[in-house]
Amino acid sequence: MIVDRPRVVFSALRGNSGKTFVTVGVGACLTLRGKAVSPFKKGPDYIDAAWLEMATGHPCYNLDLFLMGREGMLSSFITRVQHADGALVEGNRGLYDGMDREGSYSTAELAKLLQAPVIMVVDCSMATRTIAATILGCQLFDPEVAIKGVILNRIGGPRHEAVIRTAIEDRCGVPVLGALPRIQEIIFPERHMGLVPPREHPEARRAIEEAARIVDAHIDVDKVWEIAREAPAVDFDVLDRQHEELHIRPSKQPKIGFIRDSAFWFYYPDNLEVLEKMGASLVAC
Repeated sequence: MIVDRPRVVFSALRGNSGKTFVTVGVGACLTLRGKAVSPFKKGPDYIDAAWLEMATGHPCYNLDLFLMGREGMLSSFITRVQHADGALVEGNRGLYDGMDREGSYSTAELAKLLQAPVIMVVDCSMATRTIAATILGCQLFDPEVAIKGVILNRIGGPRHEAVIRTAIEDRCGVPVLGALPRIQEIIFPERHMGLVPPREHPEARRAIEEAARIVDAHIDVDKVWEIAREAPAVDFDVLDRQHEELHIRPSKQPKIGFIRDSAFWFYYPDNLEVLEKMGASLVAC
């Protein structure tokens, strides 16, 4: 299966660095510019995926190497991105954080499997040149991970940005694609599970519009897309599960009802699509 679509992975040094805000904002900006963007979330997270889906207008699929395996994950990704102009993938936690000391199932491992460039979103609170040292460390930690750009978050002012930008571009050899200021307004409120889901946010659409406005004003979205276009065409050695023949011929089409409301909405699109492919008629209640 050949993939020749633009694709990029957004990662960070740790959680709560602003990955979701940036990915949602970039996805919304590209959608407003007429791009059909297929969003993905690394890992089993439902909530970030829901925001990405609303921002792009397309279902967000989870990419989980642990749950899906290499072939299942690649097949799901390839099937969806083939029908889009490109893909945005939001990582989780830190770039190299995985299940064990080897970083199994990490965002870095996913990026290498997808042969996708990585853009780092970095919380710059109370630091300057050390940010460049940390990015350089990520580059040297695994040279096979293609870190192609950095987005600075929570910048205190022009001098703060200038020092970090110069240090990164001089020492790391990658461009700084933008610098987000410290935002006083809580656009995406959080709770113990992470972000408040869009279904529970009374002004979810306005929040996405505001994220898009801020991202468009402070990040070079065109350069982000240019980096995504640098992803090579790859012939992955996996089966095309989407067009695989299923030898199931039910005498009757079973009707399966499932609840979808503010309390029950944690569903993986992959699972619902498999049920339909096997002949079921799904009814959302």
